[in-house]
Amino acid sequence: MGDLYIGLMSGTSMDGIDAVLVDIGESAIQILHTRELPYPSELRHDLLAAVTIPLDEEIPDLAELHRRTGECFRDAALALLRDAEVSVSEVTAIGSHGQTVRHQPNAAQPFTLQIGDPEIIATGTGITTVADFRSADIAAGGQGAPLAPFFHEWLFAAPGINRVVLNIGGIANLTLLTAGHATIGFDTGPGNTLMDAWTRKHRATPYDRNGDWANSGTPNPALLQRFLADEYFSAPPPKSTGFEHFNLRWIAAAEIGDVAAVDVQATLCSLTAQSIADAVHRFAPRASELLVCGGGVHNIWLMQQITALLPTTKVASTITAGLHPDWVEAVAFAWLAKRRLLGLPGNLPSVTGAGRAVELGTIHQPR
Repeated sequence: MGDLYIGLMSGTSMDGIDAVLVDIGESAIQILHTRELPYPSELRHDLLAAVTIPLDEEIPDLAELHRRTGECFRDAALALLRDAEVSVSEVTAIGSHGQTVRHQPNAAQPFTLQIGDPEIIATGTGITTVADFRSADIAAGGQGAPLAPFFHEWLFAAPGINRVVLNIGGIANLTLLTAGHATIGFDTGPGNTLMDAWTRKHRATPYDRNGDWANSGTPNPALLQRFLADEYFSAPPPKSTGFEHFNLRWIAAAEIGDVAAVDVQATLCSLTAQSIADAVHRFAPRASELLVCGGGVHNIWLMQQITALLPTTKVASTITAGLHPDWVEAVAFAWLAKRRLLGLPGNLPSVTGAGRAVELGTIHQPR
């Protein structure tokens, strides 16, 4: 084993923490072990409640939520090491994305907030921890997101091949790896977040497994057009978004009327597929490959729709390019942690719109 890092990631779906132990070489990544740690039900409830609070209101007990989330991230790292039978002394650092509860890059005073106290992670594991990756990019005039495209470029770019990497988490984002051009990346809009929220509301389950519920309904064309009329979809990159924008209130504002709940779910699935396909057609019309990662890759019905909307593009999981789709984002933050310790920039201004390339993340030593 060589240079070992741990990546910890929890996205906008808030279903738990992805933990990955990786050996990072000069031009390749080897995943040594993985672990998914679901959030305790009470913590997940409180996190979901926190992100539904209007932006002009404070999140109650935020400091306590920061601590509890940090403890969960710490426990995920420790469980990963136990499973892998790897000692703390063998790990160079942890890269912890944290849990986003606010992301407002276009506000008059832009900000982003990821909770999960890195001091608790560093002290509780005995491992140097890099966290708060997004703030430096926002301070440099960027969106603070998406950050994975730099890693996608490093791992997936291939000479002469026009590739697009699609991550479908709560929010979907694209990385455009176009031969001879600077890498571009941006959030296309909702990935799983609207479908998950609608499923929780009407089915009392966390998500629509395989997209089966959506597949049993019929998309409503008029409702889909009202959804797509949102200015976010037509705005050019750099751009990023989150659940502060795309949420149940956003769905209700589209005047659902008497559309059946199952047909709304079908329409939301079509919205995710259509907004992704539109972005590929608009910004990567010569793309020959679409590599997909994130939880949405397991939504069979969603993947079928995306494939149908991109008939000239080969759609496949990132596993075909050497990295399992469930762990791409967590690995990205392990890789970003290594860059931070080496004093190297972690952002791509062509992606985030930052005025310059900057080092990302704050370093926290065990105490």
